[in-house]
Amino acid sequence: MTNDTARPRALVTGASAGLGEVFATKLAKKGYDLVITARRKDRLEALAESLASSGAATEVIEADLATDAGVDLLVPTAGEVDLLVNNAGFGTVGDFAELPIERELNELNVNVRALMRLSHAALRGMTERGRGAIINVASTAAFQPIPHNATYAATKAFVLHFSEALHEEAKRRGVTVTCLCPGPVKTEFQEVAGVNESTVPAIMWTSAEDVVDSALSAMAVRRAYVVPGAMNVMTAMGGRLVPRFLTRKVAGAFFRDRAQP
Repeated sequence: MTNDTARPRALVTGASAGLGEVFATKLAKKGYDLVITARRKDRLEALAESLASSGAATEVIEADLATDAGVDLLVPTAGEVDLLVNNAGFGTVGDFAELPIERELNELNVNVRALMRLSHAALRGMTERGRGAIINVASTAAFQPIPHNATYAATKAFVLHFSEALHEEAKRRGVTVTCLCPGPVKTEFQEVAGVNESTVPAIMWTSAEDVVDSALSAMAVRRAYVVPGAMNVMTAMGGRLVPRFLTRKVAGAFFRDRAQP
């Protein structure tokens, strides 16, 4: 993935908190220089300062990936890095018809369009060099339709299928594409989505550190996707084994109760 004269370089989106912050921290400790991006520049700068102790050179790019202009800022960098972590994303909970359509479209832009554009730019550079890796963050929601979480589940299904297809296309060129499909992780994601955390069984939670470790380990052995946590593996596989009508009914009942009061 790297050459002999320079440290590897990684671009991590959504790096101001949660999984993105953990990805950046762990990659810095593994010897990567970083480009970190999100909308909150103050948090990015604080993270960059903390990464300096690991010897990482860190570039901060403030960008809103819901906009074409924000993605435009990152495309040139994506074409140059050794590792792209498409982590930025958010979810919404509620009946689709009652949710603001502007936010649903922004969810589509961040979760799908930005990820697609950055993956395209990264793959162009990586396949030319014959090395590199992409980690696309999806979710266990990718494995089934979810009423009351419809847009989020649909975007993550795209990320999973898109990533698996890219994995097959890119592996013969020396490039690895891995899709990370975590279950519930205690980050700001739940608050932003409007999820009532008390409705999620304790056994389903996975730590951000374990999730990132699973992703990096899967990337190292060139896996197409990884689902961290035994319970989450069961949930994901269940979505593929049981009849679809039953899957959507169970998922809908579960997510109907997850909206914050």
